[in-house]
Amino acid sequence: MPIEFTLNAKPQRLNVAPNMPLLWVLRDILGMTGTKFGCGMALCGACTVHINGEAARSCVTPVSSVAGKQVVTIEGLSEDRSHPVQQAWIELDVPQCGYCQSGQIMSAAALLVKNPQPSDAEIDDAMRGNICRCGTYHRIRLAIHRAARLKEPRAESAKAGLGGGELLPTAEFAAQGGGK
Repeated sequence: MPIEFTLNAKPQRLNVAPNMPLLWVLRDILGMTGTKFGCGMALCGACTVHINGEAARSCVTPVSSVAGKQVVTIEGLSEDRSHPVQQAWIELDVPQCGYCQSGQIMSAAALLVKNPQPSDAEIDDAMRGNICRCGTYHRIRLAIHRAARLKEPRAESAKAGLGGGELLPTAEFAAQGGGK
């Protein structure tokens, strides 16, 4: 029996084994290679996608569980890298090797939908399951704060005293207790 779901706003109808991990359907069947294989046990976050708006690990998600649901991969976040999280990642030059970054971005985007102005502790908690072997956690946190400011209307930024969304220089951020 075919499995039907929506992927990046496009309907899909596939004849695949119902227990096949969504990750392999995305990568091997549908060519969505932005979603990465990391550990295969939902521990690293490289395979994070959105299922009905929630961050989920596609490596342990059977494709049958997404029947009738909306799935968004990094390719579907925006066609032109205009999503605030993608913009912030580019502005702050977050990735080093880049392998984990699609999962990091998808987790950050889901966080900002639920919590548009997360604290450092809330970011750390939400991103805890995403591993970066290069250790770019400090830049990831800065980028999430930047993306939150990019999502704000300009008037709200000025009213909140955020000065239009400028970032603190790294030394000033560290002096204020950032990066801990």
